[in-house]
Amino acid sequence: MTDLTASDGHTFQCYMTPAEGKAHGGLVIIQEIFGVTEQLIGVARRYAREGYDVAIPALFDRQERGAVIPFDEASRGRDLMMATLPDEAMLDVQAAVEKLAETGQPVGVMGFCWGGGLAVRAAQKLEIAGAVSFYGTRLKEYLDLPLRAPVQCHCGTEDDHTPKALMEEVQDHLPEIEICWYEAGHAFANDARDSYVPEAAETAHSRALEFLRAHVG
Repeated sequence: MTDLTASDGHTFQCYMTPAEGKAHGGLVIIQEIFGVTEQLIGVARRYAREGYDVAIPALFDRQERGAVIPFDEASRGRDLMMATLPDEAMLDVQAAVEKLAETGQPVGVMGFCWGGGLAVRAAQKLEIAGAVSFYGTRLKEYLDLPLRAPVQCHCGTEDDHTPKALMEEVQDHLPEIEICWYEAGHAFANDARDSYVPEAAETAHSRALEFLRAHVG
């Protein structure tokens, strides 16, 4: 963990891991409602092995510094998420993007659940090369701006957080968005939860990597 400071003066923790071998670019990973978990750090290491400098900003630090929520305490994580203003979270994501961009390489964003929605928001508001959203939530709140960067979404057909009707509405407002569907429910790519669907997760990560190679490097 290292400390970063957002443009409004807020200082927060950020997990950072360098690319293995030659770096292709940077990747900011945005958390679920559980904080910077060991599972998410595993995702960061996965993409570091693929050649990306990775950062995970601790978005809950504005409410409770260092908060990591057990997966069976989702209501606590939801409360922290609801107390975190999206615009403030975006300032922290921006600080992480800017830190990775210091190398002069392009930076992408990837998010899961709450972070998946924020990844779409980042593609509307920040200077990034592209965004990947895994089963993003609160997407209906982010239909007021056009995309400034390409976006790829990964959704489960059995996910009541991101039902097909909602994603159709998202695509109506953001027609450039790419949506990939899987026979799975919410959090299908989280290998530390019962919702994990290995085949769907591996296919999604393969497509995400292809997307990052095309748009980030």
